Amino acid sequence: MIQEYQLRILPEIAANEQRLKEYLVKEKALNLREINATRILKRSIDARQRTIFVNLKVRIYLNEMPADDEYEHTIYNNVEGKPQVIVVGAGPGGLFAALRLIELGLRPVVIERGKDVRERKKDLALISREHMVNPESNYSFGEGGAGAYSDGKLYTRSKKRGNVDKILNVFCQHGASTAILADAHPHIGTDKLPRVIENMRNTIIECGGEVHFQTRMDALIINNDEVKGIETNTGKTFLGPVILATGHSARDVYRWLAANNVTIEAKGIAVGVRLEHPAMLIDQIQYHNKNGRGKYLPAAEYSFVTQVEGRGVYSFCMCPGGFIVPAASGPEQVVVNGMSPSNRGSQWSNSGMVVELQPEEVIDEELRMKNKELVAQQDEQLLAFNPNLTEVQLSTINSQILPVLHFQEELERQSWLQGGRRQTAPAQRMLDFTRKKLSYDLPESSYSPGLISSPLHFWMPEFISKRLSLGFQQFGRSSHGFLTNEAVMIGVETRTSSPVRIVRDKETLQHVTIRGLFPCGEGAGYAGGIVSAGVDGERCAEAAALYQKTKI
Repeated sequence: MIQEYQLRILPEIAANEQRLKEYLVKEKALNLREINATRILKRSIDARQRTIFVNLKVRIYLNEMPADDEYEHTIYNNVEGKPQVIVVGAGPGGLFAALRLIELGLRPVVIERGKDVRERKKDLALISREHMVNPESNYSFGEGGAGAYSDGKLYTRSKKRGNVDKILNVFCQHGASTAILADAHPHIGTDKLPRVIENMRNTIIECGGEVHFQTRMDALIINNDEVKGIETNTGKTFLGPVILATGHSARDVYRWLAANNVTIEAKGIAVGVRLEHPAMLIDQIQYHNKNGRGKYLPAAEYSFVTQVEGRGVYSFCMCPGGFIVPAASGPEQVVVNGMSPSNRGSQWSNSGMVVELQPEEVIDEELRMKNKELVAQQDEQLLAFNPNLTEVQLSTINSQILPVLHFQEELERQSWLQGGRRQTAPAQRMLDFTRKKLSYDLPESSYSPGLISSPLHFWMPEFISKRLSLGFQQFGRSSHGFLTNEAVMIGVETRTSSPVRIVRDKETLQHVTIRGLFPCGEGAGYAGGIVSAGVDGERCAEAAALYQKTKI
């Protein structure tokens, strides 16, 4: 017999299966000898009061054993010789698109500009050790995308967009812990996610698909407003409809699209800093205990959001027990991101602290920050993709389509200058920032390339720094101890989402004017994390399959 219960229990009971069984015997009048197995279906922590509880949905097997696996299997058949679809990008959007194509009987050809997930790790080490950024292999580019080495958090609010449970089950099928099926905020961990990604790639190849690394899409092949395939930096051409899942940092792709009259539009983003506290301090605050989390609780998470001057100020991608990493994807950039290993065991906790920005206010600020040299560089980059562009066309693209991208780039360049023209990051103590004081020293940090004291309140645009400061003061009032000089702000966090949207039809998911092109995931402006990108990848695969049927 199988029974399910909703429980609200102490952490020490939830952490031990034997104690959980004893609790069930006492509270639910069960016979201990009849309980053959337990399975946690849902798990969350309630830390709103001083006494911390764990909420569990638990399945009990009485006088029988579980007959099924803890996750649902997806069947992937061989697709050799089937019609092919080109998938540009091997991040979560691209990988899940490729796997879904196999389910639907189509052959995916995955094109990835970066290296495979293991080789990529060597280039990441060079960023910290030698301050060298490989523009094709970094925290943004390479197998697994931006999420592979920046945490692997799987929490999403976009449950209306598709089957989130399917995405989590596919991860489990490829080696992720089944705990992600139960946890309220599931997390694989940056130490374990690479192996899961490798297994997904192996499934694609074993089923007859292809995966090409260090192969960058340089152009779409478009005839009569229909995509026929892509050209690459290797000189090889790949033919077929295209799922474009290039990620939020593929700025050359945005410029190519804009220069070649493929409709894209400016999109709002959020920018700010990485804020790092001692993990013990966050544990003390969130768990209302001077001793921190104790033996049975995980590193504490937090989530803050407020409105300042009509714009959202909020925490983003919170990494308990994690690290801050250098996430630049090109020269003259300093960008930071956060990650956590699976045990979330470091002595620090960090999150992005960002301010919501809309294109109209960014346009005004971007124009103020511009100089003639930068304008010339922007024009040169566009002309490299289409030398026939007129001055009017160049001006329109730069001022109406790409201003948010330019704003990102300039903010990252300023951070690089403030950081000493290396991957050393500008930083300021949190309380000093709100008081507009330079920090004369900085606390120990997880950011391995190093920090340099810098007046972020002075050089960051005022409409960002002012709102951040007021937001921090509000967070400090609602959570005593959070606003402190033990915390350090590290600049800049700019890659929260894509600065453009590649416009697609809501029904067919094809580009609004180019048939056979399926903009996908974060880079296209339709997702905001690993799971939502995976969901969008599956949807684009289904749309591409319908399109292929009309072609046969």
